[in-house]
Amino acid sequence: MLPRQKQTGRQAFWRRFLRPRGVILTAVGLFILIQCIPVWIWQTNPSPRAAPKWDSPGTYQLMRGSCLDCHSNSTVWPWYSRVAPVSWLVTWDVLQGRQALNFSNWSNGTHSSEIRAEVIDAIQSGSMPPSQYLLIHHNASLSAQEKQQLVNGLLKSLR
Repeated sequence: MLPRQKQTGRQAFWRRFLRPRGVILTAVGLFILIQCIPVWIWQTNPSPRAAPKWDSPGTYQLMRGSCLDCHSNSTVWPWYSRVAPVSWLVTWDVLQGRQALNFSNWSNGTHSSEIRAEVIDAIQSGSMPPSQYLLIHHNASLSAQEKQQLVNGLLKSLR
């Protein structure tokens, strides 16, 4: 039988740390610690400057359900948008969406037909709403008929 080697302090630490209880306590500690990163500072809804004049309540309802959480200043911030690390992803998606296109800052006549074409193409191709949004917001998924209704409404509304 070989003599047992004496463990160094570092080896003893890692051996204790890798026990299930140590892993769980570390994970819980990290989860609590990351809650201190204040992304909620960016979770705002500034006052809208100018919104499009929607051609019908149906167009607005389709937009509200599928687009306006990320592409307007009327974002609904659900409870999970306050819990890290999900809060980081939600906040990032909303900030990126608003930067790309914000319907709360829409001014009829000042947006190019190119932007309207990009919006309609994104809806028709299925790239909007994005898949990560649809994972949680199942009702935001648009059928082919709803997509066509939304496209028709946008053609009339976005001038």
